[in-house]
Amino acid sequence: MVKCVRVLKKDGESVRSRLVAEDLLDLDSKIRAEGDYLLIPIRCDSFDGFEVVDRDMEVQEHKVLDYTEIVEVPDDLKQYLPSSFDVVGDVAMLKIPDELWDYRHQIGDALIKVNRNIRVVFHDYGVKGDFRIRDLEKIAGEGTSETIHKEFGVKLYTDPSKVYFNPRLSSERARIANLVKDGETIIDMFAGVAPFGTVIGKIANPKIIYSIDLNPEAEHFAKLNAEKNHIDCIVPMTGDSSKLIYDLPMADRVVMNLPQIADRFLGYAMDRMKSGAVAHMYKIIEREEFPQFCDNLVRDMAVKGHDIVIHSSELKTYSPTMSVYSMDVEKL
Repeated sequence: MVKCVRVLKKDGESVRSRLVAEDLLDLDSKIRAEGDYLLIPIRCDSFDGFEVVDRDMEVQEHKVLDYTEIVEVPDDLKQYLPSSFDVVGDVAMLKIPDELWDYRHQIGDALIKVNRNIRVVFHDYGVKGDFRIRDLEKIAGEGTSETIHKEFGVKLYTDPSKVYFNPRLSSERARIANLVKDGETIIDMFAGVAPFGTVIGKIANPKIIYSIDLNPEAEHFAKLNAEKNHIDCIVPMTGDSSKLIYDLPMADRVVMNLPQIADRFLGYAMDRMKSGAVAHMYKIIEREEFPQFCDNLVRDMAVKGHDIVIHSSELKTYSPTMSVYSMDVEKL
């Protein structure tokens, strides 16, 4: 579910412009109509007294139609121009097809010209290794890939070439933060730069958040984000969370943002969770296989001595047949 302001259509453009100016527009979701009203996705809990509602919203790709009008490539190659790209802070990343490789610098320059918020553009060779970092090559702009991503009143310092970070989970981070009760002990098993911990620490009042990642660079950025956002409850740690978790206090809440294989670690999380605690897990899977996957997970945890209940929702489409699911797994 996504938080949206519900405004009359005639007020839509002025409200949208104000949200953009204040960096409160949720760019991950599309604006849509609802009768005489518009639903405008936001990255905050309220805005200037407008009605705020929760709705399922379609994921918004970063369309780059404008740059195709000015980029200097032969007409017969324009069909290969990328139609979308990823943005973290002021860093843009896209995959240049082989047919356009000789024109990569022109493509990068065109992107910067038509997107004022973009400082530097990289070709993205994809995610690599256990640290889930991007293999990047600079094609236009100035500076490095280190940047600041803003959401829900926090600034997240990150570098996609050094650490894992997913800007498209901003609504999930806010959702979980609003579930946290005062004094909770929270463990983030695959924390990256600690975006979940930082947003939770800003919105809620937990006792402590253990932020674990295999990548030593992640600990550096997690400490930086805690410091810059004046949050003193985050404890960054480097290492294997399936081992480190046994040295930590029993948790009220566990975050498991490793969509490909998080379920393999659920048993470790359950071992260190209190009765009534919740693990927030994500899974990329074929849509038709998801119900059976949940049934298998309940059975597997029962074998390990843990009774669970799963509350799930489909976050977004991953491919024509696959989706990303959010799973709140409660330990009974």
